[in-house]
Amino acid sequence: MEEVKFNFEDLIVYQKALDFVDLVYNTCEQLPKQEIYRLSSQYIRAANSVAMNISEGSGNTDAQFNRYLQMAIDSVRECVVCSTIAKRRKYISENENKIARLKLAELSKMITSLQKHLKNKQKN
Repeated sequence: MEEVKFNFEDLIVYQKALDFVDLVYNTCEQLPKQEIYRLSSQYIRAANSVAMNISEGSGNTDAQFNRYLQMAIDSVRECVVCSTIAKRRKYISENENKIARLKLAELSKMITSLQKHLKNKQKN
């Protein structure tokens, strides 16, 4: 049986968000067990939220999509804090934090560019 594909799955920003989700799950596997219901849970929810908001908003009007993209940006910021906390608590290395932040910066730029594109489209 052929796999059904949805339009949002072709968005590069969505694919990058999924890659980040994978990174977060791998990171959270190395966090101490006492963090499972605290930092790990929050970090995973925030990372998942980036991809979910991109997918959820993509099928709506441009204005609605832009609103969902803003929520995705908010979740990116939340992920920055989670990574920073993990580094400060010495759960992850400086390099692991740097990699996460670089990926988050890339996601942030891509989402912001998509928002600008949608706003320009509305003006024309």
